Amino acid sequence: MTAVERRLGDGSLARIEPDPYVAGAMQLLLDGTPQSHVNPEAPSDLFFEYVRRMGHVIDAVREPGAPITALHLGGGAFTLPRYIEATRPGSQQQVIELNGDLIDFVREHLPLPRRASLRVRRGDAREKLSSLPKGLLGAVDVVVVDVFSGAQTPAHLTSTEFYRELEPFLAPQGVVLVNAADGQSQRFARSQAATLESVWKNVIALAEPQVLKGRRFGNVVLVAGLTNAFPLHRLMAAGPHPAKLLEGEDMRRYIAGAQAVTDTTAEASPPPPDALFGSGR
Repeated sequence: MTAVERRLGDGSLARIEPDPYVAGAMQLLLDGTPQSHVNPEAPSDLFFEYVRRMGHVIDAVREPGAPITALHLGGGAFTLPRYIEATRPGSQQQVIELNGDLIDFVREHLPLPRRASLRVRRGDAREKLSSLPKGLLGAVDVVVVDVFSGAQTPAHLTSTEFYRELEPFLAPQGVVLVNAADGQSQRFARSQAATLESVWKNVIALAEPQVLKGRRFGNVVLVAGLTNAFPLHRLMAAGPHPAKLLEGEDMRRYIAGAQAVTDTTAEASPPPPDALFGSGR
């Protein structure tokens, strides 16, 4: 497949292009910023480090291969929905994506598996929660929060009030996965950890060690709602490496001084440095 691009209704430029290093894989970019990486022929292959970490959490939610119920806030090229369908056939999945033009573009050039039980809803991730089927209440095994407007997570999807709206959907053993992109200060990621902890007491962080230390910009995967039986050791063993998992006292030190944010104090995530994506931005 050759590269294709389309100017979307919001003025952004979407582009799907082959990955020059991974045969058969494609990447989705919005205004030059990488959004998703998928391999239609091998959807269980996850390329971005933070997405692989999320995939390992999903692997541990239930016994291998067992179907789950998943709710994805943010669609992109549907990397994790494809992964769940490939590794847990028969799973029930809901995706909420704001950009309808992007959905059409991706589905035209990177079609979703026909057999997948996957419902895609168009609209704001928070506003659409109230229109989800009532049968999802107390039934969702994994909620993935990976929403970006451009290169930033919108403020209204980072607050205590927002996370409390997600809480009723979680199954007793369910988890919430949040992608928090941050850099030198880790102020945003730390505040997100504190915000999640104000709703779910058990929160961990997974990332490359230099990111957690604030030495470079990157993605911190925050996981909330974990039970004591959750196999944390498997997450560390699974990589990608180098990796660090913060829990317990380490997590408390990471959060120290950070405050949970509300709808009135929440801010969008920091933009990545201009040099991060090179001239493509």
